[in-house]
Amino acid sequence: MLKSRFLIWNGLVVVALCALAIAQDKKPLSPPATASVTFADGKTVTINYSQPSMRNRKIFGGLVPYDKVWRTGANAATSLQTDVNLTIGGTAVPAGGYTLYTIPSQNKWTLIINKQTGQWGTKYEQSQDLARIPMKVTQRPSGLELFTISLDKNGGDSADLKIEWENTLASVDVKEQK
Repeated sequence: MLKSRFLIWNGLVVVALCALAIAQDKKPLSPPATASVTFADGKTVTINYSQPSMRNRKIFGGLVPYDKVWRTGANAATSLQTDVNLTIGGTAVPAGGYTLYTIPSQNKWTLIINKQTGQWGTKYEQSQDLARIPMKVTQRPSGLELFTISLDKNGGDSADLKIEWENTLASVDVKEQK
């Protein structure tokens, strides 16, 4: 009797450990991601966001409605941290921490730089906007499954901020203020 209880107990422990291992291997649907650029003087700009997948969904004009504020990713709000004063699309952005939102439209996008930080992605307060900046929009030659933000360096003190997903690429220039 004692031996059978021991075997049952060991069996339950093995099942529980296997279930735990499987649960830990499961990747989140929108994993965390980071985009960053370091300028020639060592100053850094970093964007932290969550990276959803298309998963056979219509994204812009579907899952992400046109002409409405979008959290620009998934989960927690997308954050921008800069060690240096910037000019983004011609607009001055002082060094510090911000939240990024966008307003996607069919033919244009607007980047919103918001002073509120640390909130969930859907907790947008327009009164906290530092700036609303027009973005250039082009069509990607092929669909992109994973939502992606990048900061592509194009000089010692400048980069292109790119937001890509599905067949859309929205971009704006980022420059270090001297």
